[in-house]
Amino acid sequence: MAHSPSLPDRPRLDLDPDMSDTERLEALREHFAEILNVHDELTEQLDSADERRKELRTEADRLERENEALKTSSLYIATVEELSEGEAIVKQHGNNQEVLTEIPPNMQEELTAGDRVAVNDSFGIQTILDGETDARAQAMEVDESPDVTYGDIGGIDEQIREVREAVEEPLINPEKFREAGIDPPSGVLLYGPPGTGKTMLAKAVANETDATFIKMAGSELVRKFIGEGSRLVRDLFELATEREPAIIFIDEIDAIAAKRTDSKTSGDAEVQRTMMQLLSEMDGFEARGEVRIIAATNRFDMLDRAILRPGRFDRLIEVPEPDFDGREQILRIHTRGMNLADDVDFTELADETEGKSGAEMASVATEAGMFAIREERTEVRMSDFEAAIEKLEEDSAGEPITSPGYVDYAY
Repeated sequence: MAHSPSLPDRPRLDLDPDMSDTERLEALREHFAEILNVHDELTEQLDSADERRKELRTEADRLERENEALKTSSLYIATVEELSEGEAIVKQHGNNQEVLTEIPPNMQEELTAGDRVAVNDSFGIQTILDGETDARAQAMEVDESPDVTYGDIGGIDEQIREVREAVEEPLINPEKFREAGIDPPSGVLLYGPPGTGKTMLAKAVANETDATFIKMAGSELVRKFIGEGSRLVRDLFELATEREPAIIFIDEIDAIAAKRTDSKTSGDAEVQRTMMQLLSEMDGFEARGEVRIIAATNRFDMLDRAILRPGRFDRLIEVPEPDFDGREQILRIHTRGMNLADDVDFTELADETEGKSGAEMASVATEAGMFAIREERTEVRMSDFEAAIEKLEEDSAGEPITSPGYVDYAY
């Protein structure tokens, strides 16, 4: 504990009666100087005491707030189920206990069924909370548009046209559909081998429209605990409705929309519950408004029939491996910024890469550039592309290397 500072000695003045006037005046001057020194010292101590008092007051206020917080009962989150005259039925989260409680007078006009509220130990409503949205759903919203355009995609012109008609056109020109008296397609499913441009096509749609783009992978919807995946799906569609016009892109949808089986494991049951929620959101009683869905999969054969019916995915668009003209177009796209030699023949390269996907064609262009850099050249030659094709074929023909003790699975 801090002690109070000691006070300075009080100056005393003893005048000798036999002193002359000059000596008496000098003694008074010395006494006055001592008094000024004591005054300055006392002033400094007083200022220091004031500062210390302010610090103690701040500390006391903090301790009082902490003490009040400790004495205050905790609040619990609940949902308003029903409303009647001045009363509400609330269900507390966690234990699903339903209680009839009185609505505070200042909340009777604001409170509605479905609101999230904070209740005390007596289930008295204390505060109306904001709507609940899973932070993981908000994290899936793409703030910046991807830098992919339709001009960056080659070999699938017909598929691009169909996607633009089904997704982009209803968002940009909805009056055309109203004048024709038809509802626009509700969803588009892109399927085909890996590397054919399905994800790039979705990115191009996001870039070309001003709609909110929400991207997720099907595996992200598979959760450990019961009901968690369904809740995430519900929150995703609520987020899209709040941000409409919006586009929801579900990549690898086969992770949650595979054919249902009679499996009794809790994991399979939870995946199926998540799929049921997705089916309900895609084709429920309430209209989705200006929300469009694009999904992509490499395993069309695995999808459940329920998700493929019209009303959920009105257009099933196959994105195949590129043909001869498509391969040539893809090579030209991926070499636009390259310094090419005059001997590069795209027609011959397209013929040599028969059966290759769009992603593999992009890899050929990159590898050709790497061969040129390896030889310290800035110009990419035909021989570099031929070496890149040969390297790609060797890598594709190689057997997978497995670790000892692990099964070598064939996909």
